[in-house]
Amino acid sequence: MIYELKLLPEAKRLDSNASSASQAPGDFSLTYSPAKSRANVLSDSFGRIHKYLRISLVEHCNLRCSYCMPEGGLDWTPAEELLTDDEIIRLARLFVGQGVTKIRLTGGEPLLRPGIEKIVKKLASLPGLKTLAITTNGLLLKRKLPKLQAAGLNLINLSLDTLHPDRFKAITRRDGLGIVLEAIDMMLESGYDPVKINCVVMRGMNEDELVDFVGLIRERSIEVRFIEFMPFDDNRWSGGKLVPYQEMLRIIRQVYPLEALTCSPGSTAKLYRVPGFRGRVGFITSMTEDFCEGCDRLRITADGNLKVCLFGRAEVSLQHAMRNGASDQELLELISTAVGGKHARHAGMHAIAASRNRPMITIGG
Repeated sequence: MIYELKLLPEAKRLDSNASSASQAPGDFSLTYSPAKSRANVLSDSFGRIHKYLRISLVEHCNLRCSYCMPEGGLDWTPAEELLTDDEIIRLARLFVGQGVTKIRLTGGEPLLRPGIEKIVKKLASLPGLKTLAITTNGLLLKRKLPKLQAAGLNLINLSLDTLHPDRFKAITRRDGLGIVLEAIDMMLESGYDPVKINCVVMRGMNEDELVDFVGLIRERSIEVRFIEFMPFDDNRWSGGKLVPYQEMLRIIRQVYPLEALTCSPGSTAKLYRVPGFRGRVGFITSMTEDFCEGCDRLRITADGNLKVCLFGRAEVSLQHAMRNGASDQELLELISTAVGGKHARHAGMHAIAASRNRPMITIGG
């Protein structure tokens, strides 16, 4: 079986057997067969070995955050075109077998996935997988956490962009701040250490809450991670709304001293401590100080497409390959070629803003 990976000037969901597709001006194709496999399936041409896989379970969400969901909504992928439980487990098994040690479940809101507890249990049993994580908005977490923890979920990131109820409603277009804060307490009481809180910082919206968020870590094992606002389709990104990492540092240091910590290779966050505080502060600086050089992440969308870069336009459909009878070896060849074509780094924030991609909610973050 021969597949073709096509990299296009605009974002498209690409089939793994797209060799019959018409080729627009500016396209280029990379055709490959099993004879061309590399020694390490998950290594790219820059020597990066990918050990971290993010799997989106659903596209939809019970919030409508402005930086993630287009204001006009989306036409959701039909359920039958999303990965099945068995397809998720099959792909995860292949990736873990090639050296992936961390899987994160994302969405949309992953807790909306029917039977998520069963998926977690099967993933947690994969030999070689060390970390099974989830990113959630927390609205359903109190009800689902006991079963998820028992199934093997051992790391949680919670998305929270404000500590004010009115702003929570303005950002998410829904109520629910109190429920999310209760979920944080429940995670801590359940032994999650640390609990990670992801906060997207947007000028004119919540940059005046940076110090308040740092206050959360004084006596609790919380890692607050401030994320630079990133451009995705229809999220109204602009350079004026971006609060750069260095500016965030200056704002916080007016109140709290921040001391830099040593970060592990491949870390997305620049980590800091406040002397005497139990938790930590992190900054995810995708826009102003990218960390592409050490990137070890791959993403599978809910409809089964492999993205080797969050901001990259190219995708290859692993789902299409599976549903057309691809063997495990053929899937690995498909994955290997996609990973091998990963660029050294993204094109920069203004180039990203001017290009087409998916909305964040259909990528999985």
